[in-house]
Amino acid sequence: MSTLKIGRSHKSRKALFTRGIRRGFLTIAEIDEALPPGSLTDAERWLLFYSLHAARVQVLDGEGQRLDLEELRDSSPEEASTDQS
Repeated sequence: MSTLKIGRSHKSRKALFTRGIRRGFLTIAEIDEALPPGSLTDAERWLLFYSLHAARVQVLDGEGQRLDLEELRDSSPEEASTDQS
């Protein structure tokens, strides 16, 4: 069962990277939809954001504002999708 879970997460992350690299950005809502809170550990989520940043994919909040790595590291998945500061 865990293999299936890992496979889905890997496919979802790969699809996110593909979309993000093609467009140059992803929204927090898109990330949360593909990888809902709880599907990744905090460390895995941080690595995802860091990897997106390294690939020059911007992560945008609900209002289209770019979130930097510090903002992404300091917020939980629920805060990142709802916090508009």
